[in-house]
Amino acid sequence: MTKDQYLEMMDQMNEEPDWDKCPPDWEDFPELVVTCVNIYHSMGDRIFPDVGFIGKDYTNLPYFISDYNTELKQLFIEILCWLDDKAIKKSSDKMKQEHEKLKRKHRG
Repeated sequence: MTKDQYLEMMDQMNEEPDWDKCPPDWEDFPELVVTCVNIYHSMGDRIFPDVGFIGKDYTNLPYFISDYNTELKQLFIEILCWLDDKAIKKSSDKMKQEHEKLKRKHRG
């Protein structure tokens, strides 16, 4: 659900929005976070057929973050690592589900 959908739903129900439950929109995030997400999605993926997604290719990262000061670079890298961890976990979980699905199919 998007922020607009949530606000429309609250309006239709004649209720005041609960801002703690309202999904964030891109403009709600600091510019650094939006930039980091965009750069994360522009980096290449490292994928192996039998393992799946193992993370982003950080080869060009120095070029992406050269304009930021040292303090922001640290935060930038922390955000990238957080995004990478979440994507790797999602890929791993999906591979496990597919593996279990194949095991069940071959047993039955």
